[in-house]
Amino acid sequence: MKLNLTRPLAFIDLETTGVNVASDRIVEICILKVNTDNSTEVKTMRINPGMPIPEASSRIHKIYDNDVKDCPAFKQVAAQLANFIGNADIAGYNSNKFDVPLLLEEFLRAEVDFDLSNRRLIDVQNIFHIMEPRTLAAAYKFYCDKTIENAHSAEADIKATYEVFLAQLKKYENTEVTDAKGNLVKPVKNDMQALSELTAKTKNADLAGRIIFNDAGVEVFAFGKHKDKPVVEVFEKEPSYYSWMMNGDFPLYTKKIITQIRLRMKK
Repeated sequence: MKLNLTRPLAFIDLETTGVNVASDRIVEICILKVNTDNSTEVKTMRINPGMPIPEASSRIHKIYDNDVKDCPAFKQVAAQLANFIGNADIAGYNSNKFDVPLLLEEFLRAEVDFDLSNRRLIDVQNIFHIMEPRTLAAAYKFYCDKTIENAHSAEADIKATYEVFLAQLKKYENTEVTDAKGNLVKPVKNDMQALSELTAKTKNADLAGRIIFNDAGVEVFAFGKHKDKPVVEVFEKEPSYYSWMMNGDFPLYTKKIITQIRLRMKK
């Protein structure tokens, strides 16, 4: 179908060094611009981020330090990218939360005035979530074709959750999907260890996800100025950080975990 456009619409996707909008950098940008006559133009660029690309990120987007070492820095192409986007509105997938904020950070660092004030922002992911709700009631209807009676009572909700779980195992048994490494896998199995690993977004050391395990199995911070740094290393170099956390508004379980780490260090 033809888009009803009064000005161009630029779809933007970024591959980055990580997911921290403030500190991570672009390694690849693709802009698909739909003009008012519905013709399209595509501009794709790889960018030297000026920092090492973490291995975990490279495994996802397959872009490594060697691939971008001879590419321009964002500052060198910022004006060109801004000119290509022009006065277009901006669209993307999860773009309102990630791509647009991170792109704006890069423009600001490059001292390019990219004004958002009169642009319309369209997030395709939000349309998906609005039209296909990811609530328990929606899952119960989708998987079991039933409506929850007495929704939001603990007993009704948990019984519905159990039925959805059984239906998922039946529906997705032997269903193949492509994983982050490009391999075909059958992720949903009637195996609780496999399902636990599948549904854990990160390997948390604490329940709140403030301390996580990196790929080497080392506890690292998942927030703040020491993000991705090993907890032991930070506590050795900056012992006051432990005290700050213990006196701060952190969950008790998080405090228990960092105390265990600190006691382990003393031993």
